[in-house]
Amino acid sequence: MKAAVVHSFGEPLTIEEVEIPEVGPDQILMKVEACGVCHTDLHAVSGDWPTKPRLPFVPGHEGVGFVVAAGKNVKIVKEGDRIGVPWLYTACGHCEQCRTGWETLCSKQETCGYSVNGGFAEFVLADPGFVGHLPNNVEFGPAAPLLCAGVTVYKGLKETEVRPGQWVVISGIGGLGHMAVQYAKAMGMDVVAVDIRPDKLQLAKKLGADLLVNASEEDPVAAIQREIGGAHGALVLAVAPRAFTQAVRMVRARGTVALVALPPGDFPLPIVETIMKRITIRGSIVGTRQDLFEALQFAGEGKVAAHFSWERLEDINNIFARLKQGTVEGRVVMRMN
Repeated sequence: MKAAVVHSFGEPLTIEEVEIPEVGPDQILMKVEACGVCHTDLHAVSGDWPTKPRLPFVPGHEGVGFVVAAGKNVKIVKEGDRIGVPWLYTACGHCEQCRTGWETLCSKQETCGYSVNGGFAEFVLADPGFVGHLPNNVEFGPAAPLLCAGVTVYKGLKETEVRPGQWVVISGIGGLGHMAVQYAKAMGMDVVAVDIRPDKLQLAKKLGADLLVNASEEDPVAAIQREIGGAHGALVLAVAPRAFTQAVRMVRARGTVALVALPPGDFPLPIVETIMKRITIRGSIVGTRQDLFEALQFAGEGKVAAHFSWERLEDINNIFARLKQGTVEGRVVMRMN
């Protein structure tokens, strides 16, 4: 099968022919029809994080397609099912985190396209208990980004605890942010979109954002405090470290800030303001199987849709270059066949 392979961190990927993986008794094999490209993939191939993938490896955690083979013990999916293989590839199922519905925090979890080979290939193995089942009315192209961008922002919005009719700030209108605007509106929230690029803000407006703030032209904290008196919650998707400190100051008293983006280093926390305004700050990492089920339901009901462009697997190095430059609008989805 054809696959994009990482042999050395920070170096271009190579498109090669590799063996189709053998299906174990508890596994399934998916024929990949499409796979989205995420900024996390860029971190993976660059070796940016302390725990790095084992070389060589195949990235990709937004792969969608058909089940073409199932192991002898598999009962919950069948050949022909339309599925997606998400970042959360599998977890132990027995630890405290798994028992309490927080399998995304399992210390023994495997991650697709990172600790195990992923969807930048024509076929990928999967754990049938962790795949997403795609709504019949959602085609593969728009479905692919839901496997990471969609479920990640959906979970992050839930973590802000913003209720219908309240204000949420979405900081960073990229591959995740444009999905977050749609999920927030579908969940009944009023949305402030913050970015430094006018084209991304216009996309947010088209998707339903109620207030736009260009952080390159004005102080976003002052603008949000002036216009709405502070938001009830904030979701940080921008990779600029300053966005994190700004988000803490964008919320009103008792506001909650959910952190999703992963820039290197730390950010200064305004301690007095955090205490005096009783601000909650929490991390949010992808989403559980239930979150994925719910996120896919929104798409099946026509309430969210990925803004994406089709490209080829052979274009992956160019796609990564544009991701670094921040010039990708919405999401790129690679067609495998």
